[in-house]
Amino acid sequence: PAATAAAADARLYNDLGGQPGLTRLVDRFWDDLKADARMAPFFVDVNATQFKARLTEQFCEVSGGPCTYTGADMKTAHAGIDVTRADFNALVEVLQRSMDAQGIGFTVQNRLLARLAPMHRDVVNVR
Repeated sequence: PAATAAAADARLYNDLGGQPGLTRLVDRFWDDLKADARMAPFFVDVNATQFKARLTEQFCEVSGGPCTYTGADMKTAHAGIDVTRADFNALVEVLQRSMDAQGIGFTVQNRLLARLAPMHRDVVNVR
């Protein structure tokens, strides 16, 4: 549903800088996740190349770009990883810092976060 709505409107994709902008954002986000004491433990055994490729696809698709996300659905991707709402919120904080560092404006950030927010239902698996 979110991807369908996003596909009808590529403005967000363009506002995020298209593919080059998303690649820069995801690279920065990965570095910021690994540097954040709350988030780093979740990514110790994660393949950086694969993670960044799938996340770039996902951000591209969700923002209305010409990409198709080829990774696992969020419920499957996070199965076996205990993720609390606090963990999810910490990840969002790191993403916001990464977007700030890339000079992405507040309203553009909020538009992306609004499209990603419904995923929390499939990512948060510890109540």
